[in-house]
Amino acid sequence: MQQHSFGALPKVSTLTLGGGGLGMLWGKTTFEECVATVHEAVAAGINLLDLAPRYGDGKAEEVVGAAYAGRLPAGVRVTSKCNLGNARPADVDGILRKSIEQSLQRLKLERLDLFFLHSNIVPDQAFIDRAAADAGLRMTPYATFVDRVRPAFERFVAEGLVAAWGLTGIGQPDTLIKVLGEQPKPAAIQCIANLLDSPGGLKFFPGPARPRAVIAAARAAGVGVMGIRAVQAGALTAAIDRPLPPDHAEMRDYGLAAPFRAICAELGANPAVIAHRYALGLDIDTLVLGVKNRQELRECVEAAAAGPLPADLVKRIDDTMKAARAAA
Repeated sequence: MQQHSFGALPKVSTLTLGGGGLGMLWGKTTFEECVATVHEAVAAGINLLDLAPRYGDGKAEEVVGAAYAGRLPAGVRVTSKCNLGNARPADVDGILRKSIEQSLQRLKLERLDLFFLHSNIVPDQAFIDRAAADAGLRMTPYATFVDRVRPAFERFVAEGLVAAWGLTGIGQPDTLIKVLGEQPKPAAIQCIANLLDSPGGLKFFPGPARPRAVIAAARAAGVGVMGIRAVQAGALTAAIDRPLPPDHAEMRDYGLAAPFRAICAELGANPAVIAHRYALGLDIDTLVLGVKNRQELRECVEAAAAGPLPADLVKRIDDTMKAARAAA
């Protein structure tokens, strides 16, 4: 598998194995199948495993810990994250440090290669006060990030707990772009990379998500870019593989994507494969997979081997989805 520049970090494979599927968030699988999927991903040339405690209450990290018993193959790197939320400033260091230590215990490792803030950075406390209660649990105010989170991340790097730190780029876009222009800057950011430009159920703020503007800001800052949610949690596949209420964000996106599936049917192509190839054509360094088994992994590896979609097909998809959004 090809490797690409990744900001100031070591080169990264075209694909990254994500932890959502390994944590059994995206439909049924087994622990044993997830372990086998990790082994096959690394054998295919994937050199980054993107994990978090929220992926199955630590299950994804336990899968990787079981797969390698703390002895990762040469060149393979591991990330984790912490959903800090709107914590009291005095508690920030302790919460982040405890999250790292618990992740390392599950992974059976001594250091994380990348540690991400998993919550959305938003402008201020008033922004959180206007949000729904459950959304507020996923938001960190800009002032807390600047005064507490970023200095803590820098300390963890100095201590050797983590090699580098990054951001989950699904927060309020203007705030993210602002942070990307500041020092010290993150080593990497995870950005929405799908043909809907949609974070789906992870969007907790009003207004457009503007992921491509966030990607452009990261590029300008020399920050590594990890594309996430290529199939938008199943909305860009042939069928969503778990029960969701009709008004769920992923179900709304699935309905919106009906014209995209019609194009795929005309081409005789798997929508998930086409969605991944579309995402690979965006300005990202690596695309994070949400696969839960080896079959889904193989489809994604084949998509990466086929490469980004032809420009004319990208334009057709973009034009079709623009019309679909206008009609919705």
